[in-house]
This record gives sequence, C-alpha cells and structure tokens, in this order.
Amino acid sequence: MKMSTGKHSLKLHLVLLALLIAVVGFVIWLYTGYVGESTPYEVTNYAMGTYVQQTVYGKNGQAGASAAANAISSLENEISWRVDGSEIQKLNEQAGGDPVKVSKDTFSILQASLDVAEETGGAFDPTIYPLSSLWDFGGDNQQVPAREEIDAFLPYVNYQDLALNDADCTARLAKELEAVDLGAAGKGAACDAALQAYRDAGVDNAVIAVGGSIGVMGRRLTQENWRISVRDPDKSVDDSDAGMGVLELSEGFVSTSGVYEKYFEQDGILYHHLLDPSTGYPVENNLLSVSVVAQTGVLSDLLSTACFVLGLDNSLSVLEHYDAQAIFITRDKEVYITEGLKDRFTVSSQAYTLKELQ
Repeated sequence: MKMSTGKHSLKLHLVLLALLIAVVGFVIWLYTGYVGESTPYEVTNYAMGTYVQQTVYGKNGQAGASAAANAISSLENEISWRVDGSEIQKLNEQAGGDPVKVSKDTFSILQASLDVAEETGGAFDPTIYPLSSLWDFGGDNQQVPAREEIDAFLPYVNYQDLALNDADCTARLAKELEAVDLGAAGKGAACDAALQAYRDAGVDNAVIAVGGSIGVMGRRLTQENWRISVRDPDKSVDDSDAGMGVLELSEGFVSTSGVYEKYFEQDGILYHHLLDPSTGYPVENNLLSVSVVAQTGVLSDLLSTACFVLGLDNSLSVLEHYDAQAIFITRDKEVYITEGLKDRFTVSSQAYTLKELQ
C-alpha cells in the first residue's frame, strides 16, 4: 500500500472584529467580542496535515498557545500513520502479529473510534487505510483505483479485527495488510488536547481551529456564546469563504465533514474523499456536508464522518445515542438541524432553506 502526506490549503485574515479562519475542510468566522478587554495572542502553525489557528486571551495566552501546540505535536507523533515510529504506524506494521503497547491518549482515541464503528455498524471504520491509501486523496497520486484493487483490499477493512486490551493498554490488528487511519478522529482529538492545555495553563477564553474541527472555551465579553459562521459547501460558489449560516456555541466542539474538503476530478467525474467502507468508493447520497456538535472534539470529528456515510435518516438515532447535535446540508440546498440546535443555528444565505426534520 502506498502512503502520501497530502496537502491542505488555508487563508487566514482579520476582518474588523471578526476572526476569519478559512480551512479547506471548514470555514468559520469567530466573532470574539473582546474589544477593549485584552489583545488576544494569535498564532498559526501546521500540524495534523492542516493549519492550526489559535486565538488565546488573557495574561497566560502565549504560554497556553505554546502548550497547546506542543500537545498537538505530541499527539500527532503518536496517532499519525504518516509519522515514522508513531504508535499507529507500529500497530499497522505489526498487523497479524503481537499486540502493540500504546499511550493512554492513543488508546482512548482508538476506543472512541471503535465504539463509533460498532454503533454505526461500520459506516465509520478506523481500519479504512487499505482503501484510503489506494485513492490517495490530497496526495501526489490521487486517482480512481481499479475495481480489482478495491475488491482485493475490501476484506482488510474490518473494525471487528481491531482488538483493544484496556488492562495493558495494547492494540492489535488480526490480519496482515489491515491498517488503521485515524484521519477522521485526529483533528477533533487535537482540539481536545489543546483545550486541556489551555486549562492547565490558566487560560479561560480561547478558540482553536484544526482543519474541520473547532474547539472553544469561555465566552465573549458580552457573556454571549461564540458565533461560528458555517461554510457554504456548494463548490459552485466562487467565494470559498462564503458562509451559509451561523452557529452559536459556548464551551464545546464542532466538526464538519463535506464533499469539498478533499476531492479530485477524473474523466469528468468528481470524487470526494468520504469513502463508504462497504464499497470502497466515495459515498453517494444527497449530502454536501454534516457538522456535528459533541461533548468532545474526537467524538464530533468521528460522528461528522459517520453521519455523512450513514445519511440523514440513519444518523438520527446515532446522534441521540451520543447526545450530539448536527447540521445536515443537502445538494438541494436544504438544511436540517437536530432539536438541540434550533435556538443556536440560523441560516444566513438566501440560497438555503431551513427544513423541519420529519
């Protein structure tokens, strides 16, 4: 199987009092409202295959941002299959062999991933790497694999072959050629690590964006919620920074999975990176994007992918199980939101219509 690092693009700029974070995976405006109270410490770096934007308030802002960056870097070195010597790389190399000892953080992410896989019947599958590596989305060799290649590797995508042992903090893949890819969990997990680093550093108010995952803590100066402008996922929109709605969020996390994040066109057909583990091909449904608000970053990240694969109707029971909320945007320019977001999300674009869930 081939490996590639992939590239993401980001455009960041400050517009009046609004912090605009434009990421290929998700675009948000964070209206901080901290005018005159303090000057935030802002820093951008690259990790987890994307740009990481931090805005941290208070006298401990710089120390908190530095601690968060270090925490994310450390996490990436543990869970990324791209990093030589990472725990996930060792797990993949040892597939079919002995269990591999992993850190508590890695074990926790694997456990959350396996739990979502079980709850969704494999609609999300952390062992997707044998298929995702064939497509190489965002890499130098992205292409539609031959049907024979996909058929050959489909049997090696099976979350039930990932065994975790809580007693000794080990993980094991049952068969050779099986491999874990935590790309659908890593950015949310990075937000979790960052917010914990902020708390440890004595930071009360901060925002971090890691690709399609956002973590916020504290509140605006007015004691109102943070206001996050959700990107218009329609690729036909010329302005890639266009927002289509506003989500109000206090302490918490939101992650988005959409067809516009990573994709390529071949022979006039567009292929996006959200693969159906049961077929090996990009998911075919009526969704453009799914944003999930959850209690942890890793869960919001995992569920945004899982719900995209499941589709709107099949996602609702899963969201209820995890006490999570979601925004579904369809190709018909219809927007569906779960009950818990009715007072927290508004459509701002006339191109979209807010519809009631049946």
